[in-house]
Amino acid sequence: MQKYSFFLSLLFGVSLMFTTACKVQKVNSDSKPISHDTWDSLLQKHVTDEGWVDYKGFIQDSSKLNKYLELLSANHPNDQFWSRDERLAYWINAYNAFTVKLIVDNYPVKSIKDIKNGIPFVNTVWDIKFIEIEGENYDLNNIEHGIIRPRFNEPRIHFAVNCASVSCPKLLNEAFTGKQLDKQLDKAAKDFITGSDKNQISPNQLKLSKIFTWYGGDFTKNGSLIDYLNKYADQKINADADIEYLDYNWNLNEQK
Repeated sequence: MQKYSFFLSLLFGVSLMFTTACKVQKVNSDSKPISHDTWDSLLQKHVTDEGWVDYKGFIQDSSKLNKYLELLSANHPNDQFWSRDERLAYWINAYNAFTVKLIVDNYPVKSIKDIKNGIPFVNTVWDIKFIEIEGENYDLNNIEHGIIRPRFNEPRIHFAVNCASVSCPKLLNEAFTGKQLDKQLDKAAKDFITGSDKNQISPNQLKLSKIFTWYGGDFTKNGSLIDYLNKYADQKINADADIEYLDYNWNLNEQK
């Protein structure tokens, strides 16, 4: 038990340091909430129900994708005019849309992790500052770990943001919106946790995605990891179930 507690404390400490390193300042903006209809239409056209992505199709529709990214770049969320759910939906869509942009601009590519090639002072693809929103420059780590995780305290986002890889939660083929956000996040959590290609769950044995160890602290603020999983699992998991973690497949989540 002490060893397990130490392991959890270590994971939380690493997560906290990572979040702190990616921290960003709040931005003064008078923008109003935007429509995500353009992104929604692109997702419906180029993403399957299972989350496989037609990147060649996105390339053909690059002018439409760029138009949506320009809309994001011109409208930074703020607390004055945007509701909490509108802000969170914006940031999830921004993360996913700019990730698709990365793949489109570097296509063909076997894995998103290959994209950092030759860029100085960049450790990973998630550290490339290619996102500009009302004069502020961001990388994908800034959005996920500097904005979404610390400001919204919402573990379900780990099933909504997509890293363009086979083992990632699927890219939802509809845009997140403020009005539908809670329902959409619940669906994303249910689909990911019960999907046998991402996790293998039985009452006494769990083979889980590494997302649950990388961000373990996000799922255990109000109970154990098994307590969290039981909110979405199709069958009740015993509190003393054995847990192991599956290898993560970073190959591109491309439709074949």
